Amino acid sequence: MTVERTILLVVGSVVLASTLLAVYHSKNWLWLTGVMGVHLIQASFTGLCPVVAALKKMGIPTKAGFA
Repeated sequence: MTVERTILLVVGSVVLASTLLAVYHSKNWLWLTGVMGVHLIQASFTGLCPVVAALKKMGIPTKAGFA
């Protein structure tokens, strides 16, 4: 698995978990979903993502684009 695919897995898991927590626990968990959306927009413009940096430090390989 590459960094590009792993980041999709991480972000998808966080959004799904926060949505389920909002449905079954407290609507305040939707803030996490919103923060993730804002972070994705910010990362698309700046290229800065702490999760990607952590995954690269873990030695997960990168690949240009999705195949």
